[in-house]
Amino acid sequence: MMGFYILIGVISLVSWLISNTLKRKFDKYSKVSLRNGMSGAEIAEKMLADNGIFDVKVISTPGRLTDHYNPKDKTVNLSEAVYNQRNAAAAAVAAHEVGHAVQHATAYDWLTMRSKLVPVVSISSRFSQWLVIGGLILGAASGGSGIGFYIAITGLVFMALATLFSFITLPVEYDASNRALAWLKNKNMVSREELEGSTDALKWAARTYLVAALGSLAMLLYWGLQVLGGRD
Repeated sequence: MMGFYILIGVISLVSWLISNTLKRKFDKYSKVSLRNGMSGAEIAEKMLADNGIFDVKVISTPGRLTDHYNPKDKTVNLSEAVYNQRNAAAAAVAAHEVGHAVQHATAYDWLTMRSKLVPVVSISSRFSQWLVIGGLILGAASGGSGIGFYIAITGLVFMALATLFSFITLPVEYDASNRALAWLKNKNMVSREELEGSTDALKWAARTYLVAALGSLAMLLYWGLQVLGGRD
């Protein structure tokens, strides 16, 4: 079991390193001004138009790295810096979020699957660990059997759904980045230097999702061993 704790520690450390590297990368490429002088909002609006999407709005949202696409109300939400600034980092993020809008418009399978899981995971992820822990406590009090075991199993199922969601997110994010970079390059929206910066920034952003998925899997395995490993 010590090896597992080491694994969790390593994943946590890698996650922290990637998160900090991502912030440094965005700070770095925020200083690379776009030769076309377009803001993140203008980049997003043009990419939407180039893909024949006219029912999606581009709006500003508070915070840093809070950018996202909302399929429910069809809005590309850009953080204030990305929305207003005119640099390689802003172009990368704006185009990436529009990539999700393009996925939505073209009924991209992985996005459709993830969207169906959102309401389930938003609820199950809140209770999964508590159910497992509570089930283990009840199971210990009743000699390892009874309702406690089934409560813990329910928690594991909820955890499995969250883990599945995190892995389904990976192709969604990578595909959105690929769409964004292809459009930036093919439409000559950025110079070679700007494209390299955008590519590097999105590469590090994608790695945060990969580490999160691995961390979710590790926690599922850990609690699975706790619940099932002690049974004959």
